[in-house]
Amino acid sequence: MSRFHLIAFAFLCTVAALNAVEISKSLIRIEATSQEPNYKTPWSPGDVSSGVGAGFVIDGKRIMTNAHVVSNARFLTISKEGDPNPYLAKVLHIAHDCDLALLTVENPAFFKGTSPLEFGGIPEIESVVSAYGYPLGGTRLSVTRGIVSRIDFQPYSHSGMDSHLAIQIDAAINPGNSGGPVMQNGKVVGVAFQGYSGDIAQNVGYMIPTPVIQRFLTDVKDGHYDRYVDLAVAYRNLFNPASRRALGLEDETTGVQVCSVYSGGAADGIVKPGDVILKIDGHTVSSDGTIPLENEAVPLDEVVERKFKGDKVQLDILRERKPMTLTVPLNEPWPFKLQSNLYDEKPRFVVAGGLVFQPVDQNFMEAHEPSNQRLNYIFDYFIDDELHTNRPEIVVLSNILPDPVNAYAEEFRYSVVDEVNGHRIKRIEDIAAAFEEKADYYVIKFAGGGRPIVLERKAIEEARSRISERYALTAEKNLEK
Repeated sequence: MSRFHLIAFAFLCTVAALNAVEISKSLIRIEATSQEPNYKTPWSPGDVSSGVGAGFVIDGKRIMTNAHVVSNARFLTISKEGDPNPYLAKVLHIAHDCDLALLTVENPAFFKGTSPLEFGGIPEIESVVSAYGYPLGGTRLSVTRGIVSRIDFQPYSHSGMDSHLAIQIDAAINPGNSGGPVMQNGKVVGVAFQGYSGDIAQNVGYMIPTPVIQRFLTDVKDGHYDRYVDLAVAYRNLFNPASRRALGLEDETTGVQVCSVYSGGAADGIVKPGDVILKIDGHTVSSDGTIPLENEAVPLDEVVERKFKGDKVQLDILRERKPMTLTVPLNEPWPFKLQSNLYDEKPRFVVAGGLVFQPVDQNFMEAHEPSNQRLNYIFDYFIDDELHTNRPEIVVLSNILPDPVNAYAEEFRYSVVDEVNGHRIKRIEDIAAAFEEKADYYVIKFAGGGRPIVLERKAIEEARSRISERYALTAEKNLEK
């Protein structure tokens, strides 16, 4: 290596070291003690675990991190570089749909000597970024450098349902990096949040870019997080020339066709299946579903991504070969969370005669892994087949606590409950109400027909204390989230 290159290399190392020193004044180590709900025995408090993540100070004496770092947290302590003392922290705002959270510290002494970080823009492809954190639970600051390799919509694994803009870098994001800042030119260009492990891919990580971060910060300005709004439509690309001619499209590059409009969503009753979306808020929609935005081709969904509850979106469409302009008010977020991972909520349930009834969601399905084909179908197609219009919740017989009062009920496990004494069961509250009615017998019918379960009220009352003592049943119901 030449003398010039040695000097240049030394200079770059010195600059990097100085940057790390400055950024260390803002970097936070987070220790979270969490309690995971138990969806198999929903009356039990759940297992306690601990984990380490990262965060960083921003304006307003707030600390930004990932939602998954502090989800289900019961006790939070934070520390900073050069100060071994732990400080108590609490969650100020949390957004599970975009995996971001803000913390606050009651002790004002914590922020002495810290320096709030500023946000930058979207880094360019092939530019260098640096991720800061405490990988694998370490106690000392770690810096990992990588190259920006992709900017695209990606699923966010925390919710398992939501997709937003994400930036891929060729640097591993390990546990402990989560929530830490990704820096470029002294500014935050992202928050490290997920990566691949094992044989899927090596040294590939993702960060949440600043448009998503800024949207979150804007949303919580009123003291409440409203979640993302959604157009609630599905569309298909229009590459096929014959399809385009049949729809009356004159050019070869513009438009996508709506294939589904979800009932209960923002576009319900305004947009129709078969409509061709030509423009969204004035941005021309290409046949692959992208629009030009900030010198990038991004999915048309990005226009709605940057809007808030109460905003509107304008669509220029072609309906039955006639041009039209539609205005869709975005008054509510996506109403169906059944297939999303849920956090900071207690399992809801009702126990009657040793029969355990629960509403089904993603948490329930992961915990139980039921093999009931009817239940799996209803869950998988709950939204696409609009099953929610007649059944807002899927209520099932999730478990049987064996006792003479419920003999021969095992075959009904994971069956979807239709009726109790003639009352339609649409929510878990309906089960509770049905068993609170005074009746000599309770006849429980399930989806698909077949014989019902019949319980005698007198036998249920006699078995109550026996079942509670035998199975350490601390409560017979919980209807609050």
